Amino acid sequence: MENKIKKKPLILLSNDDGYDAKGLLTLIEVLRPLANLVVMAPDGPRSGFAGALTITQPLRYQLISEAENFSFYKCSGTPVDCVKLALHDVLTEIPDLVIGGINHGDNSSVNVHYSGTLGIVLEGCMKGIHSIGFSLCDHNSQADFSPITSTIVDIVTQILEQGLPIGVCLNVNFPKIQQLRGVKICRQTKGTWVNEYIKATHPTGKPYFWTVGEFHNEEPEAEDTDHWALEHGYAAITPVQIDVTAYSAMKELQTLVR
Repeated sequence: MENKIKKKPLILLSNDDGYDAKGLLTLIEVLRPLANLVVMAPDGPRSGFAGALTITQPLRYQLISEAENFSFYKCSGTPVDCVKLALHDVLTEIPDLVIGGINHGDNSSVNVHYSGTLGIVLEGCMKGIHSIGFSLCDHNSQADFSPITSTIVDIVTQILEQGLPIGVCLNVNFPKIQQLRGVKICRQTKGTWVNEYIKATHPTGKPYFWTVGEFHNEEPEAEDTDHWALEHGYAAITPVQIDVTAYSAMKELQTLVR
């Protein structure tokens, strides 16, 4: 019987910290043995861009590195632009996975709504592609990703084998810790950002503002949340869905259309 060589899966990678960020370069390094990689990342930092698109100016992308089963591009647009443009003009087949990260910073709780990393993941999921976002709770540009890489490989391998439900993607966050206690499937913590700006005065006398902020956890004792997991040394995997319909409110709101 003829032996058939199993084709390597194809993964599309992007991030919101820029094409030269250590988190992305680490992800490339650990995933190249597993898959064929196409990388398209912003040409500079795009944190907080969520699902933003570039619609008032032209987009450009440039090949910066190429090898066998690997190509690396930088793009003038947002993280979501990178995914859309790669799918539209670079890839000749649908990838098996879309991955965002590894983000320098926490994307748990409500950060999912602001994150460019999760913008990548949600865009892939909306296109019907299994998608995962990885983030480390460390904003340092030289953050140590070594304690989490084996867990990332395990998660990616499992999703390549098992897939995900239609319309569901994964938001995976890691604590800044040398030894993970384990992995937990979690729900999103209820919380909000407060004290979000510092006001200062420009030399011209006009006021200006710096974005800062502190996260307020509204349920610090809840042990099934992503924040609790991270604070106790666990990687937090939160399933996220594209359909944001509040089904539980639909019956109550029927009074609006009587």
